[in-house]
Amino acid sequence: MRKLYAPLALLVLLFATTVPAADPPRMSAEEKAAMEAMQKAMTPGASHKLLNPFVGTFNVTVSSWTAPGAKPMVSKGVSTNKWIMGSRYVQQNFSGSFMNMPFTGVGYVGYDNVKQQYWSSWMDNMSTGMMTTTGSTPDGGKTFKFTGVMADPMTGKDTTLEEHLTIKSKDEQVFEMWAPGPDGKTFKMMELVYKRKKA
Repeated sequence: MRKLYAPLALLVLLFATTVPAADPPRMSAEEKAAMEAMQKAMTPGASHKLLNPFVGTFNVTVSSWTAPGAKPMVSKGVSTNKWIMGSRYVQQNFSGSFMNMPFTGVGYVGYDNVKQQYWSSWMDNMSTGMMTTTGSTPDGGKTFKFTGVMADPMTGKDTTLEEHLTIKSKDEQVFEMWAPGPDGKTFKMMELVYKRKKA
């Protein structure tokens, strides 16, 4: 299918250069409204700029708990985050270890102009599914709160989760995640401290 695009593009270009320019067709009110809505939906704005602190390379300290009151397991990693697709989404590439095994993950976070909410997705080499959340910032970008679901490997069913992202400074952020424990009560199961890597 992709092989057809180049010849078609050439034909369109050839036609455009050989046929005299005509007045563009007039759009109806409905078509104009649709065009304006599409333009608004696709244009990054102030809500996207609030994600700027997440961009860069960070040293990460990961603390995780298997149950309430348990001793945390601590590991280290590096997260490289960058804007993609014209500053519409932040892509995160994480590399580290977990339980003495290599751990890599890829995440995305963005702001949906249509739904007027933030969203995130996460995939890693210790699962075969995707975790998705949606959220907002109640204080103009100092903190972000997300809720969503993830598959519980013990039950095979979805379980709820809550995530908080706190901007401590332009060089430090804290990510926290809560989920139900073995007794069904929600507890803090993960904390990641991001510190910007100095050049």
